[in-house]
Amino acid sequence: MITAAFPPGIDEVAVWSVPMRTRFRGIDVRDGVVVRGPAGWGEFSPFWDYGVPESRRWWAAAAEAALEGWPPPLRDSVPVNVTVPAVDAGRAHAIVAASGCRTAKVKVAEPGQAPADDLARVEAVRDALGPDGAIRVDANAAWDVDTAVARIRELGRVGLEYVEQPCATLGELALLRRRTDVRVAADEVVRRADDPLAVDLREACDVVVLKVQPLGGVRAALRVAEAHGLPCVVSSALESSVGIAAGVALAAALPELPFACGLATVALLTGDVTGTPLLPVDGALPVRPVAPDALPSVAAPPAVTARWTERLTAVLAA
Repeated sequence: MITAAFPPGIDEVAVWSVPMRTRFRGIDVRDGVVVRGPAGWGEFSPFWDYGVPESRRWWAAAAEAALEGWPPPLRDSVPVNVTVPAVDAGRAHAIVAASGCRTAKVKVAEPGQAPADDLARVEAVRDALGPDGAIRVDANAAWDVDTAVARIRELGRVGLEYVEQPCATLGELALLRRRTDVRVAADEVVRRADDPLAVDLREACDVVVLKVQPLGGVRAALRVAEAHGLPCVVSSALESSVGIAAGVALAAALPELPFACGLATVALLTGDVTGTPLLPVDGALPVRPVAPDALPSVAAPPAVTARWTERLTAVLAA
């Protein structure tokens, strides 16, 4: 059982742990905490490379969900993309073909892989989607500007909706935008900034990626969207369905939703905290709350629970 100095209203806390179907973002097992309050359930699951200052935003998102709830939705479902890990071309084709989605987000620039692997994966995704499907690629800031230009030119022959965080810094993104016609989406430079509202994106990107937990909650993410005034795409942080429900709530509350959302990532997990996971049907997710009614099946082992207890204690104390 997890113990920490929670704010008033938090009346149930549980730690979950689920293996990934395929290694993703360097992760083989995803774990986190779900908390219940008068408004429902929230999730706190910062990645382990996040320190206390950044993790405080993730806690703010969990507390918002449990204690306040979310703004009223403007739509009752949101379109989503299928996420394709850095798998071989055959597996990539199968993932997309089985998804029912018309948009695919493809991981590229995986350590240990070659550009030819990326191209084969993206070509397989295009074959699975057909000519009318949308493909976006995510390099997780792995490229310098010259490399990004070359890789985007090669991958772009297949047709790209945008490339997500191809380079690490705002300056690099700005230089890249002057050398490519493919849209550039900003992710890490926003969500890992000291103040996501104050980041100057005017020359750096065409699209802003919004992730609820890293930005501090649905309302905080809506403020980020308003501050930058650029088209937004809502994406996940590899959460359970409880966390994904917050992303869906954000997508449902945005005044405009020009892109399919990167929220269909529960499929990357071998299990979930609920028996009714948020998985896409015909390329969309419903706007609905999620109750973790399957926690015993994904309960974290004692050592993992102790680690999360220590982490939550530090975050709440800060």
